[in-house]
Amino acid sequence: MDFPHITTIEVAFRDLDVLGHVNNAVYLSYLETARINYMMALLHVRDIAELPLILAEVTIAYKSPALFGEMLHVGTGVARMGNKSFDVVHRIETGNGRFIASAKTILVMYDYATQTTVSIPDHFRNRVTELQGMWQPA
Repeated sequence: MDFPHITTIEVAFRDLDVLGHVNNAVYLSYLETARINYMMALLHVRDIAELPLILAEVTIAYKSPALFGEMLHVGTGVARMGNKSFDVVHRIETGNGRFIASAKTILVMYDYATQTTVSIPDHFRNRVTELQGMWQPA
């Protein structure tokens, strides 16, 4: 999987629906875990309260069911940066490369003290370039 950051998540029993596969809503948690891991590494923070981000939108395209006990690899990367918002794309695969889902989240830089959106700082843009290089989603 060609992504700047990979998070591995094991499918737990609690993630399953009555049909025995991962419930569609659980994927939001998988994406959140991967996104937070990447953003904390990107911004060199240890506490999620230090992340100056707020989620604006999520879209998920489901391709194949994930099952109990599978190890899922969630690829994460920044695909686009605007003035205040940026897109993070994800790809979820099993350990053997079976394509489970793709997703896009739109995040907005946010100042929680003033409760306002803010422009993406240059240090964030530079850090993304440093970590991702010329990476672009396939």
